[in-house]
Amino acid sequence: MPGSGRWINATWILLLGIFHSCFSSYSEDQCSWRGSGLSQQQGSVEQISLHCSEGTLDWLYPKGALRLTLTPRLAPVAAAGPGGGVITACVKPSERFHGAQLYLERDGLLELLVGDRMEASPPPRVRCFSRTPGQRLALFLQATLHQDISRRTASFRYELRGGWTARMALDSNAISREDACRPCNDTEILMAVCTSDFVVRGNIRSVEEDETLRAAVIKVSATRVFRQKFTLFTGSSRLASRGEVRTLLQCGVRPGPGSFLFTGRVHFGEAWLGCAPRYKDFQRTYSLAKAAQQIPCELPVD
Repeated sequence: MPGSGRWINATWILLLGIFHSCFSSYSEDQCSWRGSGLSQQQGSVEQISLHCSEGTLDWLYPKGALRLTLTPRLAPVAAAGPGGGVITACVKPSERFHGAQLYLERDGLLELLVGDRMEASPPPRVRCFSRTPGQRLALFLQATLHQDISRRTASFRYELRGGWTARMALDSNAISREDACRPCNDTEILMAVCTSDFVVRGNIRSVEEDETLRAAVIKVSATRVFRQKFTLFTGSSRLASRGEVRTLLQCGVRPGPGSFLFTGRVHFGEAWLGCAPRYKDFQRTYSLAKAAQQIPCELPVD
């Protein structure tokens, strides 16, 4: 049929265009990106920019490379934070991260964060890094060569926060045991009450190990939930709610008697421990600071 060849070619071009538009797009809020390497040339680098404090990236059929810059619109207080303007970022690769390697680009140098996984290798762990004011950072994804790319997807979630301290970080390689596990001083406790994602009074029911995250999972019976930004502690009991809080395995947390004040941050939907003084010690610290008019915020202490 005359012209049928041109019609078929035009149809394929249209289908490829639709395929590319469906698999290379930002979310409406510019927090996430999803794309395909099928439309990329070997050796090419696609530039991506995301502008939220958390989101996702999904790279199907990796080919070539991606360069991702993260410029979150953090609130001025969070951006300044107790860390003096330092922003901490964490990336959590999916359990099926395949087909690419993820690097941190810092001042023109590349540092490997996540390697290409083999089928039998353990899931990649969360990696964290910090950016000081004026420092230039980006994430660089380099596709690895494979004959069959049809089953390969490089996906990860990211979070950026101002004011995270070393004890809040998930990447235990970046911090020392002493800094991660030392008890909070009075000033840190009072600030944690004001700035944490959750503030809960409760008891430790048990402690389990999460070998994947190399973390201790503290099972908590919460007798009072002062604040939680997300639904972490729930239950139908009139006396207590239940929830889980994670901390680094190296800190050696063990179950024991007594009531504690649990504070901390939420990372990728999970509660991570910040300061956790015994409740009677917190009461004393809070009362003395209140009498001296040195409390940064009010809390209805029993």
